[in-house]
Amino acid sequence: MHPILNVAMIAAREAGEIILRNLDNIDRLNIEEKTKNNFVSEVDKLAEQAIIKTIHKYYPDHGILAEESGRQNPKAEMQWIIDPLDGTTNFLHQFPQFSVSIAVMEKGKLTHGVVFDPVRDEMFHATRGSGARLNNRRLRVTEQKNLKHALLATGFPYYEFDYVDSYLASFKSFMLNTAGIRRAGSAALDLAYVAAGRVDGYWEFNLKPWDIAAGVLLVKEAGGMCTDFAGNDNMLESGNILACTPKLMKDMAKTLTETIPAELRK
Repeated sequence: MHPILNVAMIAAREAGEIILRNLDNIDRLNIEEKTKNNFVSEVDKLAEQAIIKTIHKYYPDHGILAEESGRQNPKAEMQWIIDPLDGTTNFLHQFPQFSVSIAVMEKGKLTHGVVFDPVRDEMFHATRGSGARLNNRRLRVTEQKNLKHALLATGFPYYEFDYVDSYLASFKSFMLNTAGIRRAGSAALDLAYVAAGRVDGYWEFNLKPWDIAAGVLLVKEAGGMCTDFAGNDNMLESGNILACTPKLMKDMAKTLTETIPAELRK
């Protein structure tokens, strides 16, 4: 295992321990609403601080892009992209679908990624060119080739609703033409589930780099495909993502093209 990936896994487990310790104490936590329906708790902040402390213990010169504390050392060649608690709303309701997401980017390319589900003790991890794994098991996306039989995942808009009509159009089309759609509430885990073959595809609008960076690498290293809605490799900048087994890419991309206005397909 690459030493950087090992550090990412150590940091993810430390954050996961903080999250679990506080899961039964939700009513005692300090919670802020950053924007409508966009919450941050003291657990998010404590978990992020633990992750950054671990990274700096081994790699003090590396850069950081973290959801709560922003950027540190942005000119460094090695950048860590951190979401300490992806699925905060789920966590605050004790709905057990949330994760820690940590990715590493070297000279603009994703090289390592970890998505950790502390409730199930599932560590999804990948290194560029070395495949993706769940704990010690190698991951592959499904061989599903028919959208009609595909199970998809997505995420609903919850604090920015400017594009809700376009989202609902794509949702309706997929709902009518697939085996089903799941909305669990953690983008990082949705992508990990594509990599693990638990769902066949996933799409979502308007995400942040820390939501999806690690998951993108997981999907690619498990043999899947990730694009933005224009078919390009611009997911981290646009926030729009389509991830699926290769045999579904054509049909899923066609659905998004037909249901989403061109100005939103970036």
